[in-house]
Amino acid sequence: MLKSLFSGVSGLQSHQVAMDIESNNIANVNTIGYKYSRANFSDLLAQTKSIATAPQGSLGGKNPVQVGLGSTVSSSTRIFSQGSIQNSDKNTDVAIQGDGFFIISGDEGNSYKYTRAGDFKFDAGGNFVDNNGFIAQGWLRDPVTGKVDSSAPITSINIPPGLTTPASPTQEIALKANLNSGPLVESFSPAFAMDENGNFVDSNGDAIPAAEAPSPDDLGSMFNSTGEAFSLKDGQGIIVSYDGGATSSTYTYNAAFTGPVTSGGSDFRTIADLREAISNDATAVSSTVKVTVTDKGKISIDNSDTAGTALNITVNPVTGGGVLENTKFTSALKGIEAVLPASTGSVSLSQDMNAATHSSSIDIFDSLGTKHTVRMQFRKVSSSKWDTTITVPEPSAISASSPTNRVEGFIQFDNNGSLLQYNPGSISFTGNNGSKPNQTVNFSFGTSGQFDGMTSFDSKSSTSGISQDGFTGGDLVGIRIDQSGTLVGSFSNGHSFGLAQIGMAKFTNNEGLSTEGGNVYIQTANSGEPIIGTAATAGRGFIQSSALEASNVDLSRALTQLIIIQRGFQANGKTITTSDQLLQTLIGLKN
Repeated sequence: MLKSLFSGVSGLQSHQVAMDIESNNIANVNTIGYKYSRANFSDLLAQTKSIATAPQGSLGGKNPVQVGLGSTVSSSTRIFSQGSIQNSDKNTDVAIQGDGFFIISGDEGNSYKYTRAGDFKFDAGGNFVDNNGFIAQGWLRDPVTGKVDSSAPITSINIPPGLTTPASPTQEIALKANLNSGPLVESFSPAFAMDENGNFVDSNGDAIPAAEAPSPDDLGSMFNSTGEAFSLKDGQGIIVSYDGGATSSTYTYNAAFTGPVTSGGSDFRTIADLREAISNDATAVSSTVKVTVTDKGKISIDNSDTAGTALNITVNPVTGGGVLENTKFTSALKGIEAVLPASTGSVSLSQDMNAATHSSSIDIFDSLGTKHTVRMQFRKVSSSKWDTTITVPEPSAISASSPTNRVEGFIQFDNNGSLLQYNPGSISFTGNNGSKPNQTVNFSFGTSGQFDGMTSFDSKSSTSGISQDGFTGGDLVGIRIDQSGTLVGSFSNGHSFGLAQIGMAKFTNNEGLSTEGGNVYIQTANSGEPIIGTAATAGRGFIQSSALEASNVDLSRALTQLIIIQRGFQANGKTITTSDQLLQTLIGLKN
């Protein structure tokens, strides 16, 4: 009889524990990151009245007769189901979507605690802390490499107040562009100007030093005034007659791109060759004639010297012998056909002759954070090759061996338009403003044989992408957190980069963790060792910023569970009162 009383008492005690657990769940319905618990009932040892017997002869076997001794709460299971994500207006709030825990420490990393509550903030010292003052653990940016190394040991996340990033000098310029290989271009520049002596001249008419002089323009790759390619072939050209009255001569000027060109002869490859040939032959008739190339890319025949001889010039195309007339080239040179008296202003001009060009520019930074513009100009010199001119404004220089503000080079393409090679691969930049001299700036124009940078297709010349990796100094103006848990700092110089990354821990058995209150868990012998890494890797969930994970307590489930616990408690109380009544009856038998 007493056993039923004690069974009822154990039932009351078990349901009281269950009530305590469920009440705690309901109390934490609004606790950020809280995971509810469940009471697990089990029965106590039973008293065996008789044991089980096996079948014997014609008698069947008998089951054991056992009387249970009540119930107990054998364990409490914490349910780590995902809580709903609630957006917030605080950019340092973070929520975990998936498995894992934030790592926090209150003793400079000597011991770790774990939490799902991501209500973090920065304290006065720049520590990234939770509401308990524990500092979040993770990885900091290496000031040397500028990277956050998540393979290093974790440490306390601290971002000093008033953080300033120093200037970072440019180390690389990356350019992705297309240089038009087609017969019709929109971007072009006139042929380089030359004086009557064959010297290249600047816009003021002054001779350019030989060391700085450009390469003569190749007429096989030049265009007329509307951007149409001459497309000259070997043997094509013009026949020019010079009639000075007393003296007259006729000369044939043939394009020669595959063989040698004799200086001063009648073959030409470049506009410089053609100017020289016309000059030699025209001055043989009228010695005072001056043949130049203007800054508009026109061949000019000037017979303004009144001491000279009147000159009648006619131009005809080269035809016959299997050579077809090049109408575009003939039309361009027809302009020099004229009757030129020996008088002031007596000049004949060809049409414009132009080279396909393209240019891009970008600001780079020196060690002081000062901006300098680097301009890259490309000029077509053959079907697959473009000359490159790289310049910076004075007093800057871009050559260590011979300080100058310009460097010449080239870029060449394969017959499928892919990049073949380019030069120079870098420049040595000196700002001459107190910044560190001989700053190496590498060019990244693409991979040889690939289409990942510069290309040369039959399409409009254009720059689709240009970038550099330098920046000026700046002050920290804001921090945001991305899905990997990286704290990205935004600076007043417009630059952003990772300052730190939040570490995350994963356990083999989350239910084995022990709670310490304050939304904090600690490792136990049954939780397993923490597996530390970054968010969204190796089974760890990703991090959502400006959000918090709500409690996973389901009020409808919890309130229903309360009813069940209440009824269980009442029923166990009834067994006690019923047993008491039986005892009263038993005692009454004596009377």
